[in-house]
Amino acid sequence: VFTSSYRTVRDAGYQVPSVPVSRLDRKYHRQVVKFETKEKPGTVIVDTSEKFLYFVMPEGKAMRYGIGVGRDGFTWSGTHRVTRKAEWPGWTPPAVMRARERAKGKILPAYMPGGLQNPLGARAMYIGSTIYRIHGSPEWNSIGRNVSSGCIRLINQDVIDLYNRVEVGAKVIVKR
Repeated sequence: VFTSSYRTVRDAGYQVPSVPVSRLDRKYHRQVVKFETKEKPGTVIVDTSEKFLYFVMPEGKAMRYGIGVGRDGFTWSGTHRVTRKAEWPGWTPPAVMRARERAKGKILPAYMPGGLQNPLGARAMYIGSTIYRIHGSPEWNSIGRNVSSGCIRLINQDVIDLYNRVEVGAKVIVKR
């Protein structure tokens, strides 16, 4: 069961630790905001420069989430659809990522099952035919920063909330 508050919750047998609210910059807390757009409710709009993801709601509002985004050289933009959703997803790092990290002396696994230490966190929403996902992260300090290889990161309790709102087929707009 998940609640919208920032506290420890039980999910699929995992005790999902909450992010201590005092550690996360207040501007990155999940909140309903005024948001004018021509996009339909249910659309996901990612503003990578501002480090926010907006889930469009009716009546000029959106649920806003703080995010971590791609670091230099890994930014991108485009319009796609959510093609798949997964709870506690396994992670298969792309071959190019494994090679890049190996060159730095870090060995990534070929596959990591879902769980609390998995880089994809509690949920993942797969974006079109890209290698990118909107996913959770056990690394709360990555929110508001350019840290990923192009994926959009949320804290685990926020990605669970977003996952429950987003439908497969939802439009995803990523802006720089």
